[in-house]
Amino acid sequence: MKDINRRQAVLMTLLAPVVASAADPQKEAKVGDTDPGSYLNKMPAAWSGSEKIGIVIYEHMTPLDVIGPHYFLGRMRGAQVQFVARDPSPVNCENGLVIEPTATFDTCPKDLDVLLVGGGSSGTVAAMRDTRTIDFLADRGSRAKWVASVCTGSLLLGQAGLLRGYRATSHWAFRSLLKDFGAIEVDERMVFDRNRATGAGVSAGIDFALALVQKLRPLDFAQAVQLLAEYAPDPPLHSGTPDGAPPEVVNRVRDLVASFVEDARVLARSARPAR
Repeated sequence: MKDINRRQAVLMTLLAPVVASAADPQKEAKVGDTDPGSYLNKMPAAWSGSEKIGIVIYEHMTPLDVIGPHYFLGRMRGAQVQFVARDPSPVNCENGLVIEPTATFDTCPKDLDVLLVGGGSSGTVAAMRDTRTIDFLADRGSRAKWVASVCTGSLLLGQAGLLRGYRATSHWAFRSLLKDFGAIEVDERMVFDRNRATGAGVSAGIDFALALVQKLRPLDFAQAVQLLAEYAPDPPLHSGTPDGAPPEVVNRVRDLVASFVEDARVLARSARPAR
């Protein structure tokens, strides 16, 4: 029971920014501002920065792909972290979670320190077909200091021509598709190649974001944020990879995502040239 309560507490901490936004959708977002009473204000000056971070969200995406990274990136005092969407309308994610955008493709800063996009299934395929979304990723990604993805968000980067010639990873069930976009498939939980940073499936976004924070801020800051989150995973099951899951479970999951794989492979033929 103690372990369950601990996991629930961590989950509520991760979801707090989204819950607060949904509770007061009319409140103007003050990106980069910190609550006067927040412990973030007590952090040493050396831990502060001024990064501009755009997290792209879209209909029917997997919310944990971006909520996990948002927790760590949002703890960087001085960083301006924005949820960026096509328009200001609330974004309906998988499983009924709604995220309120704080910027649009038109209002998002032109030059970002981090451009991050998460994945999903049918929502990702729809976003890959959306010219405006791909144009936005191609444009901001051509100048961003870090171009990043979690899970099948890497396929969106590939569609935008941002992974050609780069080592990259994705969710295990879709990782082989990276080659169709000219990327170099790597079977790792997170991959950094020059200024491209990709995480594997869903939960890997938490590890990936913590590693990215370590590159953006001092090591002791990253360690402090990890400790604040009490991030020390010890899952009750050990079927989180194809090597650990029973073969029948792996086969069933492959069947579940087969149509997505085919749709993405077809879309890869129309991917943009390398940026």
